[in-house]
Amino acid sequence: MGKTVEAVRIDKWLWAARFFKTRTLASDAVDHGKVRLNDERTKPARNLKAGDILAIDNGASVWEVTVVLLADNRSSAAIAQTLYQETEQSMARRATLAEDRKFFHEPTQQIKGRPTKRDRRLLDKAQS
Repeated sequence: MGKTVEAVRIDKWLWAARFFKTRTLASDAVDHGKVRLNDERTKPARNLKAGDILAIDNGASVWEVTVVLLADNRSSAAIAQTLYQETEQSMARRATLAEDRKFFHEPTQQIKGRPTKRDRRLLDKAQS
C-alpha cells in the first residue's frame, strides 16, 4: 500500500477493502446490481475516487460506505478498514439486524443454494 493511486477500478477496490474474497465475486456483484455507486448502477471497470458513496450488498450484510482512500492491492484487514468510512445509518441498520438475529434465528439463513437431503429433513423437523 506504499504507492498512491489516483483512480482504481471499483471491483479492485471492493476486493482490496475486503468486502469480497475474490475480484471475480466483486465484479459479479457489481454486474448484478449488488453494488451501487452514488445511488446508481455501475460497471466493474468504473473508476472510484475519494468521496464516492457505495451501497454494498455482499450477501452477509448491506453496507453504505464513503470511500476515503484508494488501493489496488489487498492488504491486512486493519489496513483495509482505513480505506472507507461507514455511514451512521448503515452502522445502526447492521446493529439492529445483528440484534434481531441474536433473538430470532432464521433456519434457512445458514443454507446456501439448494438444501441437501439432510438440510431438508432438519427444515421439515423444525416446521412440524
